[in-house]
Amino acid sequence: MTALPRGETPGSPAADDEGVVATPSAAAPAPSAEDGNEDDSGSGNESGGGNESGNGSRNGSGDGSGDGSADAAGTAPAPLSEAEAELAAQRELRERIEKRKAEKEGPIAAGGKLSGRAADLLAAVRAVESGEQPATSFFDSPAPATPRRTAPAPAPARPRAPEPARAPQSAPPEAVAATASVLAEGRAPAALAGPAAEALGAQAAEALRADPWQLLTVPGVRPEQADGFARALLGAECGPDDERRTAALVGWLLERAALRGHTALDISEVRAALAERSVADPDAAVQHAVAEGVVLVFQDGQEDQGGQESGAPAEPGEDTGPAAGREPVQVLLGLDRYALAEESLADGLARLVNACEKDADWTEAASAAASPSAAELIRAVAAHGLVAHTGGEAARAEPAALITAARGLGLRALGAVHSADGRRRLAEATGDPETAVTLAGLLSGEQGPGRDEEGAIAVDLLVVLDAPQLDVETAAILVESLADGTRLVLSGDPGVLGSAGAGRVFADVLAARACPQIVSRTPDPGPIGELVSGIGIGELNQVDAPGREVVIVPVRDAGEAVHRTVQLVADSVPRAIGVPPSDTQVITVGHGGSAGTRALNAALKQRLNPGPGRFAGFDPGDRVVHVPAPGRAVPAVVVSADAEGLRLDCAGTEVVVAQDRVASSVRHGWALSAHQAAGMRWPAVVVVLPGDAVQGLSRSWVYTAFSRGERHLSVVHGVDQALQRAVAQSPAQDRTTRLRTLLETPAR
Repeated sequence: MTALPRGETPGSPAADDEGVVATPSAAAPAPSAEDGNEDDSGSGNESGGGNESGNGSRNGSGDGSGDGSADAAGTAPAPLSEAEAELAAQRELRERIEKRKAEKEGPIAAGGKLSGRAADLLAAVRAVESGEQPATSFFDSPAPATPRRTAPAPAPARPRAPEPARAPQSAPPEAVAATASVLAEGRAPAALAGPAAEALGAQAAEALRADPWQLLTVPGVRPEQADGFARALLGAECGPDDERRTAALVGWLLERAALRGHTALDISEVRAALAERSVADPDAAVQHAVAEGVVLVFQDGQEDQGGQESGAPAEPGEDTGPAAGREPVQVLLGLDRYALAEESLADGLARLVNACEKDADWTEAASAAASPSAAELIRAVAAHGLVAHTGGEAARAEPAALITAARGLGLRALGAVHSADGRRRLAEATGDPETAVTLAGLLSGEQGPGRDEEGAIAVDLLVVLDAPQLDVETAAILVESLADGTRLVLSGDPGVLGSAGAGRVFADVLAARACPQIVSRTPDPGPIGELVSGIGIGELNQVDAPGREVVIVPVRDAGEAVHRTVQLVADSVPRAIGVPPSDTQVITVGHGGSAGTRALNAALKQRLNPGPGRFAGFDPGDRVVHVPAPGRAVPAVVVSADAEGLRLDCAGTEVVVAQDRVASSVRHGWALSAHQAAGMRWPAVVVVLPGDAVQGLSRSWVYTAFSRGERHLSVVHGVDQALQRAVAQSPAQDRTTRLRTLLETPAR
């Protein structure tokens, strides 16, 4: 069994692929593959959104809001008041939870059926329940001194929202040693001992000995490698249809799908993938995985013709097509964590919509001095608890005007963004640094007003900018952290790439029409804005760039692409545009290949900050990207290193990365993928499109990469007509999710 490359995702596009817009001939079609849901982009956000507070049942039988609108006999009862309906919903929720508990064999012991973070969380909950630790220990920030504004009607107390997941901690040395011993018996690399102990918990050695295919839970391990480990441990007992193997494969397929943004997969895709991996009976394998609780099964579709209730779960092998007398339905398989996150998010959004009352004072007082688009947004927010706002970079001024107007009325209004750069830009737009926080800082309590006595974020209005970057788990935690009566605005550009983590929250909210949608009429200015606007509608147009705002640099191969990129960053852009290399960002399609981020970063370091890399490959002054948790990419500069670890400057904040985390969480950052660059902007951007990156091009990728430059865009172009075809290709829903269905269910 060969050693696994640490932190790598195979099959990433090789290089940069973009052509510049100054010439109409520079373009061509390409498959719409997404860039960057790879290791470095921090995909698979693990921010822990799995709470069960008032959601639909896990078998997919609807959203489970439990409105109490029909009695057991199917007859309509007398109309319920809002309070009675809420109580009925809570009773139904408690009954479902008790039923689930009764179906289990007994209480789950930490370190037994649960492992890793789940076991740690259970132990923490039990410590609070037993009185060993105070409940306030779950929050970093004390409650604010000012009282929280509440909804007009009193609402039942909600459970406190969990904090976002932090970077994984190192496993205990004894657990790592025991795991290494088992790995050695199976001839697996000793380097996997630490990650395996982190993934499987303190009992990792026992778990691997009982079920060698649990090795698939370790990031980067592939089925063929787990098979080799199992053969070495089990010998003749090992077979391709071993139920332990098939169950682990089903879970692995769903985890890999989550790295591509899916929260669920069609059951037919899972069966086909199992058949490709020598599973003789994929149907039986899926049924076993469902029975063991590895995955959940959901049925989405219209009401059938044979009397089965819409949304009820189908058996994995059941016929649900027209031949069975039903309308075609889609049977999906999903992991528990994403199912709970989507259900919690759908219920939470519905709660915000229903708990908000119209405030007529906003309409006249707050919108009088605003622009027409900003005034329209203010009026919508005054009348609704949830509003979606779409627009480009220039449209960010409208949420800023909303926040300023709301604070002028005495409301606690706040804007949350995904990066320190976005926070700076929002603070500049509002003129008040207190109005802007990062989403991670808000949820952790490190930034913002903190939480009130009930554990809710102490705000009356929260605007989330760059909403397409919001993954489903983070969104679920955020919405659960908002009190009844809080207004939420999701604002962003629907043309950019989706989140690094699983889900397509903003797109699903827009598609479900779950709330008013305000479309900005403020266009992005200048040649770059004109170019990007055309890309958004599928046109790669020639633009006039008298100030060299847009420059196309044709290249013949990847080697020339790297050479010209270094030349642009180090010489041409500083001389012609006046932007120094420290303010110029290179963006390419993938991390691997001859012109990917790794190759470009090596060449740029050699030119801009040469050194021996004495600090785990880094030197003081190196531009890097720090990934403190999956889904977060933070630009930084290396300051120094000592016994504590690598010291970074992250937009003025010192961060120390422990020595054992440097290799997995810090990369050079002169060149980034488009996913890593989303939500940030730089004075100048160089987009690299070598010929071997064609498969990674899509309209959303081009739109995202080209729109990162404020003053200048250079395109190192080596993909011929593939760029134009990629832009012209209609974007499709490239992620399978359930949120849209859950949001639409109440309306149906």
